[in-house]
Order: sequence, then structure tokens, then C-alpha cells
Amino acid sequence: MTAIARLWRDHRPALVAFVLAVAISLFFAGRFIAFTIYWSDPAHHEIRPEGWMTPGYLARSWDLPRETVAEALGATPQPGKPQTLADIAKERGQSLDEFLAEVAAMLAELQAAEGDGS
Repeated sequence: MTAIARLWRDHRPALVAFVLAVAISLFFAGRFIAFTIYWSDPAHHEIRPEGWMTPGYLARSWDLPRETVAEALGATPQPGKPQTLADIAKERGQSLDEFLAEVAAMLAELQAAEGDGS
């Protein structure tokens, strides 16, 4: 009898728990690696705002605190669905292009303020 068959026969709950723990660990390790590679790419730093982006994405891209960006945008978080910039512009009654231009200027100001230590 092989070792795995013996483990399955004698310690089934422990083996199932171990396999689940390994699977969950691999999932989160893969996710960590994917995020690390994505955000290490300079092409994802300080990118021009677009309608599909969320305040959290912009904060990460511009290396700013998420709360600061959300507050500056006047974003009202909704449980379960992050607001995109297009959603926020629509909520404000502004055209998307006008709002994105304001967001770009606001990000530059926030980054300058963060750089000054303010």
C-alpha cells in the first residue's frame, strides 16, 4: 500500500485539510506574485486617468493613500461594487472628459503635497 493510500485510509480528514490548505496557499501566493509583477511594471505607474479606473486603482498607480484619493474625488463607497471614475462623473453630472481632466490635475496636486511631506 502506498503512503498516500495509507494516509487516505487512516487520516482522511487531516489529509483533506492539508490539501485544502496547500491549495489556498498556492492561490494566494499566485495572486501575490501576479500583483507584484503587475505593479512593478513602470507602465502602471502614474498613468493617465480613464473612466474604467477606480479611486483605489488610481491611488495605487500614483502611490497615494486610498482614502485621500477617494475623499478628493468625493467618492461614496458602495458595498460590493467599487465606483469607477465614469460612475463618479455621472453622479456629479459632469462629462467624463471634463472630470478626467480635473482628476489628472488633482492627482498631480496630491502627489506634490505628499512629496512635500504635507
